[in-house]
Amino acid sequence: MNSLRTYIVLLFLAFGLQQVQSQSYHFKTSGFSVLQKNERGKWGNWSALELVNLSVVLDTDKHRIVVYSQEIQLFNILDYIEREENDTDIVYSFMCKDNDGKECKLSIITRKKQDFRKQLYINYDNHIIVYNIFTV
Repeated sequence: MNSLRTYIVLLFLAFGLQQVQSQSYHFKTSGFSVLQKNERGKWGNWSALELVNLSVVLDTDKHRIVVYSQEIQLFNILDYIEREENDTDIVYSFMCKDNDGKECKLSIITRKKQDFRKQLYINYDNHIIVYNIFTV
């Protein structure tokens, strides 16, 4: 009987450790906006916020971030950038390649002074997309 208990405890520990090794974070979007550079290379203004309800998954086991929009946006993570924190923000950033092979930087920013609101920034050389996100 004692060995059965030991076996059961080891089984639960094995399942618990499995979950720790692969992390998947799920978010929903509530809106997005776009910022583009003009012909002279200067940043314009943010577009009006458009309401949108999409799923976003950060999968550290598969090293990717997926935005489930009408056209799925798949970002393969090339490098995990060290977490940054200051008085106003907590920032997790990732260097990525998108579906088309273009390099970009994705950042999940938590705004400390805005009720810990979260945003996903997708930064390219000539445009930036921001999604307001929340954890599900």
